[in-house]
Amino acid sequence: MESLGASALLVFALPQSSMAQPWAVIAGNTLSALVGISIFRFVNEPLLAMPLAASLSILGMLALRCLHPLAVTVALMGVLSQINHYQYAFFPVMVDSILLILAGTIYSNLTGKPYPNRPN
Repeated sequence: MESLGASALLVFALPQSSMAQPWAVIAGNTLSALVGISIFRFVNEPLLAMPLAASLSILGMLALRCLHPLAVTVALMGVLSQINHYQYAFFPVMVDSILLILAGTIYSNLTGKPYPNRPN
């Protein structure tokens, strides 16, 4: 997955960031994949599809309170890679995001860094 490496940087190096929390990573990436696939399926002009995928994924993440800026890459890659099936949003995108969060949680337990952050 395109943004998984950058997401890993947030989860492992900046676990206190709101953008590295499980909901942001998992929902942000999955939502953005769904947006990118939908835009590819319904908008045939790439110069329109790319900014539309990026902006709608950001809007969706803001609405669902799962802002993960790196997920915009997932939406753009859905358009650029011409992904036409929604299964991609769940496997590999959602599954890889869940595995990343699990690895981040294990790492934090081993190193003593608090993750995920508990809401106040």
